Amino acid sequence: MSYLELKNIGKKYGEKQVLKDINIDIEKGEFICLLGPSGCGKTTLLRIIAGLEDRNEGQVFLDGKDITKLPPDKRGFGIVFQSYALFPNMTAAKNIAFALKEKKLSNSEIEKKVEEVLSIVGLKEEGNKYPREMSGGQQQRIAIARAIALEPKFLLLDEPMSALDAKVRTKLRTDIRRLQKEFKITTIMVTHDQEEAMTMADRIAVLNGGDIMQIGTPQEVYETPKNLFTAKFIGETNCIEKDKEVYTVRPEFVQVSKDSSKELNGEILNVEFRGSFVRVEIAPIKDSKNSLILSDIPIKEWINLNIKEQDKVHFSFNDNHYLKYEISKGA
Repeated sequence: MSYLELKNIGKKYGEKQVLKDINIDIEKGEFICLLGPSGCGKTTLLRIIAGLEDRNEGQVFLDGKDITKLPPDKRGFGIVFQSYALFPNMTAAKNIAFALKEKKLSNSEIEKKVEEVLSIVGLKEEGNKYPREMSGGQQQRIAIARAIALEPKFLLLDEPMSALDAKVRTKLRTDIRRLQKEFKITTIMVTHDQEEAMTMADRIAVLNGGDIMQIGTPQEVYETPKNLFTAKFIGETNCIEKDKEVYTVRPEFVQVSKDSSKELNGEILNVEFRGSFVRVEIAPIKDSKNSLILSDIPIKEWINLNIKEQDKVHFSFNDNHYLKYEISKGA
């Protein structure tokens, strides 16, 4: 039996069906990401798990117990929002202590716990600072410390890094994953950021239009997407239409050459330096039906290719690197 189970969850707003027969089994200590475009239903699903939103159909089970009708304060979860939700008139330490007072702990127990979680999130010396005196990344770490101080049965993260700049996000996602592994907290995170999902999650649930398109490890949803939507949504991919089928191939598997012994079947339209690789956009010369082809070329190979914009090139990919979908069953 899984630790947290979502069974046949359905949700309507008026006549609009926003979640359709959602089934997810989450193991104890697992990190799950709900990933999808805006309006796919991922935040609504998180709110249903929390009890902040009622479902029209289905049940939520925690450790074998039906918690579907339990109010939020009886479900035993911690939650972190993108807005931090810290009290501006309280120091970092008092923000954490406030939640602990609700558990009726003694002052000495609260003080000890506050020191412990501040140390865990690397802010042991910042406890007396007010939120306005802290960076966005520090404030979010205080919000996380407050959540884990309660020793929750599970942790909900609602796009916790979307308000932060890129470097802070990268550091914070590493910190969150480290803490989650260390304390083995069952965690469900909502995000629209694929990089966050791919680097943090044990498994990813890809949602679209209220449906689960695929659940799998980051490697599975990237390398073996079950449908055209997932193939196109996760990462970059090339889509090549032929008859009633679509072939997809990742840019890293598209080989580019100026070898004159091969047919020059494409023209370089654009070159983008990406650090460890170069992305080139190729316009097929003979097949105008298909859009531009992307190729990601490792920088070591690029140096020796001597390719520039408007050059004619040969592009190809191996049969074992493409996936095939029927157009009628695609995105």
